[in-house]
This record gives sequence, C-alpha cells and structure tokens, in this order.
Amino acid sequence: MFKYHCLNPIAGVGLEKFNDQYVKTDNMDEADGILVRSAAMHDMELSDNLLAIARAGAGVNNIPLDKCAEKGIVVFNTPGANANGVKELVIAGMLLASRDVVGGIEWVKDNQSDENVGKSAEKAKKNFAGTEIEGKKLGIIGLGAIGVRVANVAKHLGMEVYGYDPYVSVDAAWNLSRDVKHVLNVEEIYEECDLVTIHVPLMDATKGMINEEAIGKMKDGVILLNFARDLLVDEKAVLEGIKSGKIRKYVSDFPNSTTAGQDGCIVIPHLGASTEESEDNCAVMAVKELKDYLENGNIVNSVNYPKCDMGVCAQAGRVAIFHKNIANMITKFTACFGDNNINITDMTNKSKGEVAYTMLDIESPASDDIIQKLQSIGGVFRVRVVK
Repeated sequence: MFKYHCLNPIAGVGLEKFNDQYVKTDNMDEADGILVRSAAMHDMELSDNLLAIARAGAGVNNIPLDKCAEKGIVVFNTPGANANGVKELVIAGMLLASRDVVGGIEWVKDNQSDENVGKSAEKAKKNFAGTEIEGKKLGIIGLGAIGVRVANVAKHLGMEVYGYDPYVSVDAAWNLSRDVKHVLNVEEIYEECDLVTIHVPLMDATKGMINEEAIGKMKDGVILLNFARDLLVDEKAVLEGIKSGKIRKYVSDFPNSTTAGQDGCIVIPHLGASTEESEDNCAVMAVKELKDYLENGNIVNSVNYPKCDMGVCAQAGRVAIFHKNIANMITKFTACFGDNNINITDMTNKSKGEVAYTMLDIESPASDDIIQKLQSIGGVFRVRVVK
C-alpha cells in the first residue's frame, strides 16, 4: 500500500489513475509520493519516508532538486503535457502585439459613453492598425516541446522561422518542420528576426540571458515574447528598450511590479498552461510516472535522476540504489549479493551528472542485512527495496 499527498489541487482525471493500492493522506510526512504544481518546497522538511515528487508541469524551480537527489528522492516533471496550451497563448501573444488589439480594446472601453463610438472608431483605428505576422521572421530560442509546436504553427501562418537550440533532442528534431531554419548562433536570431520568443528552462546559464547586450543586437522595433520564466529576461533592460524604440512590444506571462501596467508591455496573468486540458494532461502524466516508480522502480522524465526502465519485475526481488556517480560502485553492490549466494538475474546502471541509479533483479528476496551493507557503502544515498 502506497500513500500520496497533494500539495496543490490536482485534476481528478489524474487522481483517478490511482488504484486500490494507493491512499491519499493529508499528512505529508507519511507520504511515499507527493504531487505538486506551484507550491514552494525549498523550505519544507522532507520526510525520510518520501520516495518521489511528481510536478504536474514542466518547471521545477519550486523544488529543491539537489537536496532531493542527496536523499534519494526522485523528482519528476511532465514535459510536453501542457505544450499545446502554452503554444496557443504564444500565438495569441504574437497577434496581440503585432496588431495592438489590446490598445484598441482599451480605446473602445474608454469611449463607451460616446453615442457615436462607431464613427469615432473609424477615425481612431489607424492608431492601432499594427502589422501582419505573415512574412515576418520569427526567432525561437529553445526547441523543446513548446518551441517545436510554436515553430510548426508559425510556418503554417506564413512566417519565416529561425530556431536555436544547441541541445535539441532527437524527438524534437523529428517533430520540427523541415522548413525551420536551424541556426547555430543565437546572435543570428537577435540580428535577423522581427519577433523573438524564448522557450528554455531557467538555469544559472540561462538566467537573464535576454539582457541589455542581447537586446542591443536585436532589430529595431522587435517584438519580444516570454512564456518560459520571467527571470530569463532582464526586464529593466526591456523597459529601456521600449523607451528607446528598440522593442516595440514585450509580451510576458509573468506579472510582476517591473512590467505590470508599463507602456509597451502586454502582461498576462500566467495563463500559459492554465487550461482544463493542460491541467488534465499534466495530472495524468504525473500520476503515471509516480505509479511506475513506486511499483516498479522505473524512472521516466526525472529532472534529478537518469532515465531507467526495467519493466515489471518477474523475479523474487528488485533493489534500487541511489548513489554518487563514481568508480567501482557496481563491483561493491554485486559483491554484497554474491557473498550471500543471491543470484542477480538482471541489472542496469544509469548516471546523470554527479548522481547514478542502479537497479538489480534478484532470485531471492534481499535480507535486512544485505540492505544495511549496501547502505553502508561510501557514496550511497539510499537503498530501496522495490520488491
């Protein structure tokens, strides 16, 4: 029997995927697994009972990844589950900025008491006419699940699309339209594109990547869109760019005191993945990931441990070991079983940066003594008996 805890409301269509082996608990300390959306976890005490955290969404900056890795807690996310919802809002943002739809709507609202508002609008509308996006150059920084979808739709809308991603995955490459120009230097996007949209994860290397220097290289009158994370962009530099005319519009899905209500900024209240469909998709994927890990030890879409899938265990036992990615660990693990005459029928070892994950299927159940010996090996974070 497994216990799970929800730190945020999780769509029922996802929770319905739990079977009678699972019980929901209001006590986080007794949970084997946690489901979370936006709740901040950095200052939370994580119980030794906790095995995994599943984030119903892509971003995991609200979760202490290194702390979890050192405790042998697997952190999952749901890449691509909300991609369509974000993609649609990015396209909407492009149109809102290009045609000044927001300015036009506000003008009508301000003139609602004018009995001849229709005639007045004919004179005023030239102030909000804007431009079409067909034929314009769109630069996409980051060709993950969302970036690829934006690129493909933009091509269908008649745009010339440039894509930059030095780490583009094989799956993304297969799904990307062959008409997208894949550039090797992000500066080419800055210099060539009329619209620039950013779709990369927030990391030390990407924080503030759209800064004064980057903006200075962009075309005059560029439209800049940010539906990834607000900290990817130096928004004070953006405001200066708007004042100078370098930036025509800045569209952001992250409200804050820097950009809210500022001229040239269209700020949306973080609606990117806030659709019924996206929330359902994320919940279903998160629950499936959590179940497969708790029941079988398999890891898919983890951000702090490597992908590892050995299917359903058909042997008497399965043991999972979380450890540092250092030499001679496998030899020490297998010796613990060999010294006790337990045959290992299958094994896999995967690494991700400084951490590694080893699973072993064995013909006899592992005794407490073997588990203690494994746990005592230097560099081991956690030993888990899956079966």
